[in-house]
Formats: sequence, C-alpha cells, structure tokens
Amino acid sequence: MLQKGTAVNLVFDMHSEYGWEGRSEEGRKVKALKQLFPSKVAVFTLDEESSRRRRVSTDFVVRIGYDEIEPEDIGLLRQTLNLTEASVQAVYQLAREFGDKRWIEATLSLGDGDETKQLLTRLSIHDSTYRNLRRGLETIRRLPFLLPHSPDNPVKRILEYLDEGMNVVLEFGRYTDITAYILVANLLTRRIHAQYRERMEKAIGEDIAPPHPLVITIEEAHKFLNPEVASQTIFGTIAREMRKYNVTLLVIDQRPSGIDDEVMSQIGTKITCLLDNERDIDSVLAGVSGRSELKSVLARLESRQQALIFGHAVPMPVVVRTREYGSAESYRGFIAGGEAEIRKQTEKDIEELWE
Repeated sequence: MLQKGTAVNLVFDMHSEYGWEGRSEEGRKVKALKQLFPSKVAVFTLDEESSRRRRVSTDFVVRIGYDEIEPEDIGLLRQTLNLTEASVQAVYQLAREFGDKRWIEATLSLGDGDETKQLLTRLSIHDSTYRNLRRGLETIRRLPFLLPHSPDNPVKRILEYLDEGMNVVLEFGRYTDITAYILVANLLTRRIHAQYRERMEKAIGEDIAPPHPLVITIEEAHKFLNPEVASQTIFGTIAREMRKYNVTLLVIDQRPSGIDDEVMSQIGTKITCLLDNERDIDSVLAGVSGRSELKSVLARLESRQQALIFGHAVPMPVVVRTREYGSAESYRGFIAGGEAEIRKQTEKDIEELWE
C-alpha cells in the first residue's frame, strides 16, 4: 500500500514498532515505516516522553478529553474494567443526567454526601453499582494522555494527514495496557469512520472525488471483535460494511478463534502463519473450500518465514516465504522506482547495517 499508494493506512501501534524503529526476533534494531518511507508516513504518539527517550521525531502528540468519551466507549471496556452490566447501564443514565460532554467529570466529582445518595436514588442506581463504575472510571482517569479537555483535535489532525495521502502510525509508548488501546482505537476510529461516511455520501450526491481509501490496522483484534462486543463496536460495523465507505480493516491477532464468526466470514484475504490450536485453525478456515487440504498445509508450515495466503487477493491458496526483515535485501525490496529520497535513504541504511 505504501509503495503503490493504493490506500492510506492508520495503524494503532500498541508496541511502538511500526513507526520509527522496531526489533527483529534476534533483538537487532530494524528500520520501521517512517525511516523507509519518510515522505509517506507520519508518526503520532500518546506518550511524548517515551518517543523522546527513543529519539523518535513525532508529528503530533495525541491528547484526548473526557468530553470526547461516550457511553459506548465505556461499554466496550466492560471486561477490562470489570464492570457489571448494571454499571454499563448506569453510564447511559449519568450521561443523560449530566450531558454527553460532562458526564465523566461530573460523575468523578460526586462526593459521598446526601446529595449523591439522592441522585442515585432518583436514577435508580444501586450504591454497589455506582462504586463499581467509579472504580472503572478512576482507572481511566489515571491514563496520562486523558485530560478534562483536549487542547487540540486528534481526529482532525489524523484526517489532515490522510487527506494528503500520508499514512499515520499512532504509537502507544508505555501505555500498552489493553484498556488504553481499546479506548483510544475505538474512540478515534468511530469518529474517523463518521467523517468518511459523510464524505462518501457527499461524493456520491455531488459527483466529486471520494476520500482516499483507508485501511485501519488493529492488533489484539479479538478484544474488539469477539462475539460479545463485535455488534457494538465500530470495528464490527466496518467489517460488515466491506469497504462501503472506503474504509476497511487489517486485523492482527494470535487468537483468531476469539473473533466473531460473522466478522471472520467478512475478512476477504487471510495471511496465516503456523497455528497449533485446533480452534484457531477451524476459525481461520471456516467456510473455505478445500478446508481439509489447507488444514494439512497449515500443519506443515515452518515456524518462521512461512505463511499461507488465501482469499480474494490471490486466485488460489499459496504458501509464501516472507523476507527476513531488517536484512540488506529486505530494505532494497522497499525501494519504489523513481523515488530518489527513498533510494538514497535506503542505500545509506544498508551501508550502516553492514559497517
């Protein structure tokens, strides 16, 4: 996608390895997307301090306001925050009471006096439910990138880069907790998808150019797309729409059996490495013709540098050997014809690699 410019990509980079620099399986430093494609990639970060320590030049520091978090965002975090179903319902009641923009701040500012007790009674919220919800909201409040009000609009900034044909990698730095990842990825994606929907509808109605096709990359996909929450998340919606609004998903997961069956059936092209869990294998191959033959192929894959590709992108299933990323040859392979900047930088990287 980067070389051909067929789409722009928004990567939610949980482990900060796609933007500037990563590590090989041997622990050796390898170049990431910004170094290989400096004119095509922007690095955003939630953790400015971590980026500074790693000497990563970032394009934007993301801050999110309490007023941007909606009840649906909390509902998606039910499992990670250990919320009860009653607590999730209480979120909607409090949002109606205080308003969508103020409900978190107002709830966290409630004391233990009679006024609070009267409020809970009026809203039919049990005290234990309220305490459970408070504990969950306190967990969120401790995330340093959350502020009562954001000084800038991260969605607007991301869209500005995407509109210019730039790919955006959002690094999470030290905030690799699944709560932070789910909250940020779901919140930003829902708003970006809404913007794309409006733009596509306008493009159709006014016969103008649509926005760049967008691919959203998420890790730990089963957290967003498991059967319990897939129907409630924006990622489940995007999977079912199948590029309807020029937005599609690239999902990365080590537990494909945790992903909802309907969502798995909508994934057009699958790339899978060696799997040793029967449930995962059955999930990946569900609904695929020649399933038994492919199952035996999967079982014989080497543990490194081999993958099975099947689906819409290829005429037939095929086993490929992946490049040894970080080698001189792998860097050369990224050079697009005519891109002097990339060629010059890549040759320099190759020389440095073998000094």
